[in-house]
Amino acid sequence: MSGGAGASPAAEAVIVGADLAAGHDGQAELVLRILYPNGAVGSVVLDGAAGYALMRNCNIDSLSGLAGQSWRKILEGVSACTTS
Repeated sequence: MSGGAGASPAAEAVIVGADLAAGHDGQAELVLRILYPNGAVGSVVLDGAAGYALMRNCNIDSLSGLAGQSWRKILEGVSACTTS
């Protein structure tokens, strides 16, 4: 799926596109394109489990449904890291 080209900056970072890619271990990964409020577009790579969790968090069943979703949906259900 393509996205991001010509998109206007958002009030908060949003997903503007998603593609599947082969990871170094041969497992599928989800590559997200994120549009930041300053207009920059960056990529975030999620492993399969995190990708499926993101789709559940967004209540969608296809990659096209990720466009326009808040980047915060990636974090839902993720345990916080601690050093203690």
